Amino acid sequence: MTYSIIGSGNVGSALARQFARSGIAVAVANARGPDSIEALEKEFAGYVTAQSLQDAVRADVVILAIPFAAHEAVARAGAPWTGRIVVDAMNTYGVPPEALSGQPSSLVVASAFGGAHVVKSLNQLPAKLLASDPVEHGGRRVMFLAGDDGRAVGVVAKLVGDLGFAPIALGTLAGVGTLLDKGGALILQNLVKQG
Repeated sequence: MTYSIIGSGNVGSALARQFARSGIAVAVANARGPDSIEALEKEFAGYVTAQSLQDAVRADVVILAIPFAAHEAVARAGAPWTGRIVVDAMNTYGVPPEALSGQPSSLVVASAFGGAHVVKSLNQLPAKLLASDPVEHGGRRVMFLAGDDGRAVGVVAKLVGDLGFAPIALGTLAGVGTLLDKGGALILQNLVKQG
């Protein structure tokens, strides 16, 4: 299984740190090119590899840690997406409600990534907390997931667990996706699962 993070800002860098801490190899790409990720690659040598966007979108599991408005360009860069897993770790701060047509943001993402299995996760915590050790007070920090394909949700849940979090699958994108959208009840919730 190959993994990539699209985006090297606060969230993308926090996720790269968790991959490296967990000993899991990941590629990182952004719109500015691999040279702009050189410092991150050096800091986490052996685990984080800077790649071009065109290479990174070919991973089995692609994590979107970019501004929401950039997702369509990434979708075009990686088409066709059939059968691959896309993790929507984006938030919609600053996105006008009409851009979502009243839908959970991950359904909008799923329509752009035709054929992909979209899973919403890794977006509920602020970047600083996302980068910290997920073990807290003797338990593991909770990370919620939502998705329509059971196998894809299972793959992402395993990854989330391997990164040290306690994965909790909630349901489908349409059914529970708004809980993980801007203003949703589960955004910014730092919950710890004991045991």
